[in-house]
Amino acid sequence: MAALSSIKDNCRKVMCIGRNYADHVTELNNARPKQPFFFLKPSSSLHLPDEGPVLRPSGVTTHFEVELGIVIGKRCQNLDTDDESEALQYIDSYVLAIDMTARNVQDEAKKKGLPWSIAKGFDTFCPVAGPIAKSKITDPHDVEIYLKVNGKTKQEDSTGLMLFRIPRQLSDISKVMTLEKGDIVLTGTPKGVGPVVTGDVMEAGLRIGGEEVEEARLRVEVGDKSGPYKFAET
Repeated sequence: MAALSSIKDNCRKVMCIGRNYADHVTELNNARPKQPFFFLKPSSSLHLPDEGPVLRPSGVTTHFEVELGIVIGKRCQNLDTDDESEALQYIDSYVLAIDMTARNVQDEAKKKGLPWSIAKGFDTFCPVAGPIAKSKITDPHDVEIYLKVNGKTKQEDSTGLMLFRIPRQLSDISKVMTLEKGDIVLTGTPKGVGPVVTGDVMEAGLRIGGEEVEEARLRVEVGDKSGPYKFAET
């Protein structure tokens, strides 16, 4: 199992499963998908615990989305299985991640039929904690993930609420694009997503049987992103 810094260095792409918890689909007024729906975040958005704050770009409404992440352990192409033991063979370890989203940028893209890449892809927009050994998460569909903002719980649900379980996720992704060793798959976020502003502190974690998993503890502040970017209508 590689160290977290090596996981970041070796990740070629981050695949994200969208709309994978029913209550989250409802809170964003989205249609419930008939099959796994996925999109890309760039590996450059990965952000380690010692790399400073999440940076909020000018003019952007920044939302948090806590997720269980999978680190792929070996090449996965055209996987066709519902068998969990077979699918888990492709997993090296797990991470806890916050899929940061520029919500107003995404909303504009949805309305105009444009890609979401900007909304998901800013530098620092994927804080991660871990790695978490497979031996600790014997059933990835039976852990609790949570996120707090300034000490107040915003998200807290079981991964057992996933609409599409991990074998289906890996199967569907790998039939479209090969998952390479080191790639990360984010498995979806539960209800409760919302905004953070400069000065806020996000804390996220993972529990198994009510017990905190230390490797998954994540604490990150929100700061202002410097530079020339400022959100404007496309």
